[in-house]
Amino acid sequence: MPLSTVPLGRTGTTVSSIAFGTWRFGRETDTGEVEVDRDRAHELLDAYAAAGGNFVDTADMYGDGLSEEWIGDWLAERDREDFVIASKVYWPTREDDPNGRGIGRKHLRRQIGVVLDRLGTDYLDLLYCHRFDDQTPPEEFMRTLDGFVDDGRANYLGASTFEPNAWEVARANEIADRRNYEPFTIAQPRYNLVNREVEGNYADMCEAYGMGICPWSPLAGGFLTGKYERDRDMPEGTRGAESDRFADRYLSEANFDALDVVRAVADEVGASPAQVSIAWLMHHPQVTAPIVGARTVEQLEENLAADEVSLSDEQFRRLAEAKEYSPMG
Repeated sequence: MPLSTVPLGRTGTTVSSIAFGTWRFGRETDTGEVEVDRDRAHELLDAYAAAGGNFVDTADMYGDGLSEEWIGDWLAERDREDFVIASKVYWPTREDDPNGRGIGRKHLRRQIGVVLDRLGTDYLDLLYCHRFDDQTPPEEFMRTLDGFVDDGRANYLGASTFEPNAWEVARANEIADRRNYEPFTIAQPRYNLVNREVEGNYADMCEAYGMGICPWSPLAGGFLTGKYERDRDMPEGTRGAESDRFADRYLSEANFDALDVVRAVADEVGASPAQVSIAWLMHHPQVTAPIVGARTVEQLEENLAADEVSLSDEQFRRLAEAKEYSPMG
């Protein structure tokens, strides 16, 4: 069955219920290995499209621009109108240039051209601010972003974040409302069964402003796939084995307790822990489409199969209660 479809937040655009994230395209590990090269990137995009997927997420800094370039090469052989393409701007792109980062007007205007050139398109369906910029007044970046919508270079605007700050987004949208600018209609925070920080006032803010949520890291960096076990050595080649930061962030007793609930529900519905974790987000009323990534076609196909997982209200509630909300996730 092809992926089901959902509205892109409260817009008139329809997207796949699971978005494909391309942050691994062209990304080099600490050992210099490229996680996903160009050929594999195209295989993954082919598999996503074959599954009925249309919602592709990238950023100007993924693979130092290679992600956008490879997506652009792939799109050139297809009908651009069949796909909903999202990208992001914020991180430094020009060394020793104080204006080569952030969301000030100069950087935004330069980068929108760079992004569109790489993708080989004349517009983005969704343009995110990858992070907020304390140096730029919100009146400036909201007016600049509104200009991109006015001239057709972007259809909708979104806000991506690592540590959700509802006040920043709300202030920007209030300015947009007063000045009749295009508001942020989509939020892209980290959100999964063990990172619950958005369940504070950030989710309330999204609901109040009618913003859909497209969560990144739906599998908590791989923790929710179930490949990690209490009191056992980390599987070779995994983030847990290679990153002390990952171990400190995820390998806690509270998270393993939550993973026990995920495994139990997975057994009940005949799915993998990864599929159940993604399905839980998909059943969340405020979530538009989780963003999944993969290194292999097999991983991608397993993740996309979450679209076929049905959770009862009781199972959804058990998963939601598997770990309590805390401001630190």
